[in-house]
Amino acid sequence: MTVRAGTLEIIAGPMFSGKSEELIRRVRRAQIARQAVQVFAHALDTRYGENQVRSHDGGALAAVPISSSAELEARLDPPAEVVAVDEVQFMDEGIARVAERMVARGVRVILAGLDTDFRGEPFGPIPRLLAQADRITKLEAVCVVCGSPAHRTQRLVEGRPAPYDAPVILVGAKEAYEARCRLHHEVPGRP
Repeated sequence: MTVRAGTLEIIAGPMFSGKSEELIRRVRRAQIARQAVQVFAHALDTRYGENQVRSHDGGALAAVPISSSAELEARLDPPAEVVAVDEVQFMDEGIARVAERMVARGVRVILAGLDTDFRGEPFGPIPRLLAQADRITKLEAVCVVCGSPAHRTQRLVEGRPAPYDAPVILVGAKEAYEARCRLHHEVPGRP
């Protein structure tokens, strides 16, 4: 068996930018290369059912649901050469240490998630993961207001921008979120 250098790849961006689609694409390429792959998804994200990573346009992969970095590490399959995690913004800060341990063992680690929350602020463990990453892919969506490149996720409550003091985590899709450019991203009550 050839020992390979591990890598940490981050796929980040707002909702509707294709993060899960890109994760699925990378995993499928690894499978074509006959690499041992293990895919995880945060248990909070049940929008498209459990036990899968699914993109908004319908692509899907079987996945192990997890709720913490400790659970991910406990469920790792030792022969895995590629480990992918979707919705990594929901993970605890321990994911950065777990990712580093996997990389040190020669694993290619692919993590996808929102880099900012609906307020436009750094989301969960993403800032630390970005600092540790060997490769960062920052995707953009299309602003629903003007059609410009969108780097923000707009949360809506009854069709209006959610206030700053709304809970940070609310799992949803098109019924609760839109992609917006910086100009059209609104957060009423921002300090």
